[in-house]
Amino acid sequence: MTDQLTLALDTASGTVSVAVHDGAQVIAERAGQQSGKHAEQLTPLVEAVLAEAGRTREELTTVVAGVGPGPFTGLRVGLVTAGVLAYALDLELQGVCSLDAVAMGAVKAGAEGSFIAAMDARRREVYWARYEVLEIDGVRVPVRAALPEVSVPAELDLEGLRVAGRGAQLYPDVLGLPLEGPLDPSAGDLATLAALDKRFVLEPEPLYLRRPDAQANINRKRVLK
Repeated sequence: MTDQLTLALDTASGTVSVAVHDGAQVIAERAGQQSGKHAEQLTPLVEAVLAEAGRTREELTTVVAGVGPGPFTGLRVGLVTAGVLAYALDLELQGVCSLDAVAMGAVKAGAEGSFIAAMDARRREVYWARYEVLEIDGVRVPVRAALPEVSVPAELDLEGLRVAGRGAQLYPDVLGLPLEGPLDPSAGDLATLAALDKRFVLEPEPLYLRRPDAQANINRKRVLK
């Protein structure tokens, strides 16, 4: 048993994912069964994975949160929860790109060479990034070429590359047959990447890539002439 015990969570997609990682492997992982409703599902899932792992909050050393890209509300729920837990338990708080987790799932399922990972961004757009499969300490991992972007699927220059993730499933006529692997970010893959190499670790700040869907109406009517 290692001295490291990480709680990882991701709310960048419609599916909430939570996992416990002992520094060497994922020892418990669960995903929400309801699309959306991140706030309602997250805390019960945290308690469930800790119980499944046979661990307590007091044994945790690190909290890893998926930083997106993703919708405003979902990301806020995950990052605020991670921040509160880290503060209350005096734990290190780390961020990992949620698209990196999607890409890691594709690599574990057999993806090789270069490929693209894409997540649903709503508004008929996808969050996406290009990856190259490399080996770090004997483990095959996806290394991102640049920061994620948000685009209309038809605007992606695929250059003949295959696409992993839910974005590919939603737009197969444009992005082609999806690569094998999880459609949404896995909290277990977030924790695995963070434990494997610090180059995957980011500041725990949200990658929104665009303004929130809900905007306050600042156009006020004049009532006096």
